[in-house]
Amino acid sequence: MTDKFTVARLILDGEKFEVLVKPDPALEYKMGKRSDISGALVSDEIYSDANKGSRASSEKMMKHFKTTDSVDIAKQILAKGELNLTTDQRRKMVEEKKRQIVQFINRSFVDPKTHLPHPIVRIEAAMEEVRVPIDPFRKVDDQAKAIVDAVRKILPLKSETLKLTITVPPQFAAQSYSVLKSTGDLLSEEWLADGSLRVMVDINASLKGQFLDRLGAVTKGSAQVKED
Repeated sequence: MTDKFTVARLILDGEKFEVLVKPDPALEYKMGKRSDISGALVSDEIYSDANKGSRASSEKMMKHFKTTDSVDIAKQILAKGELNLTTDQRRKMVEEKKRQIVQFINRSFVDPKTHLPHPIVRIEAAMEEVRVPIDPFRKVDDQAKAIVDAVRKILPLKSETLKLTITVPPQFAAQSYSVLKSTGDLLSEEWLADGSLRVMVDINASLKGQFLDRLGAVTKGSAQVKED
């Protein structure tokens, strides 16, 4: 691909669907900054392999998307699939995400010796040293734990934590599990007789509001939360 166009790709049950897009408008569409997809498309042709010029069959499009409307399918590919970023796009997005993560660590943790936040430059140096990969598309909350765990190996970090006991009704237990596990340390879990899930999590105090918002969205506000 070139700087003038790139590929967005979605794989469903081993079947590949691709569309040629303009890098910057396509990224804006995927990030929710653009509502009209037409300016992001090089063409509305759906491919099984864009590099080879192989078009996806109508039968396979109907099977996986329930439509053969190429614009509708392109919207789904961009929204749910992977967008090949240009080198410049990836560099800028990774740098911006790194800046956000550094600020999160500076705001949420202190040096246990001084009880003061580590300077920004020290956190940046530690992240460079541990070389933890940064996903430009994932939210800071979703990747902060892994990065903090890595940085802690060379930079002492202390945070105020909260222990929360959470009970999730049976109908939301499965989809809540990833939220419960990714935000903090899962200290215990118990499946109750009625199918409800009860867990105890240890989370950074600064994440409580965001965590409860995410949990509330998944459980439609039905989860019971108790601070221990």
